[in-house]
Amino acid sequence: MNEAKKNIDDAFRRYYRPLCLYAMHYLHDMALVEDIVQDCFAELWERLITEKEVSNVKAYLYMMVRNHCFDTLKKDNPTHCDLSPSDLEDIISDEECEERSLIEARLWTTIDALPERCREVFLLSKRDGLKYKEIADKLDISVNTVENQVSKALRILKEGSKKIYYFFFS
Repeated sequence: MNEAKKNIDDAFRRYYRPLCLYAMHYLHDMALVEDIVQDCFAELWERLITEKEVSNVKAYLYMMVRNHCFDTLKKDNPTHCDLSPSDLEDIISDEECEERSLIEARLWTTIDALPERCREVFLLSKRDGLKYKEIADKLDISVNTVENQVSKALRILKEGSKKIYYFFFS
């Protein structure tokens, strides 16, 4: 039982966010995606505590999430036959979707690790599309401070992207 708990804890820390991002390519509903991913971890937990072997936890979880997404899509629209993950512009392959979800998760982990003010300024700028002056007014800081915080965030993200690149290609 302790080994199963350790395995599920490790898998949750490593795969929860990438699995949610992976499922978002299918369903586009974060609340539903989180429910599905949590259900998949619950199923994995049941399997592990009953001493059933899972040789590749990552592949097993991705397959489970994909199947749950397909089941949801089929249930919501039984005549819908396009069950490929989508991107902003087009349909992408499952492999590309999985790869993108891992990269997106690493990016968000890096963003989450930014200092609080730096992260707040960066997200207001890049995610919310506010102009530097609007951010400065909203946070009661100077435009120069906004520029410095965004620059700092980009520098940290660039370093993080180098680590991702080396992780995949070295």
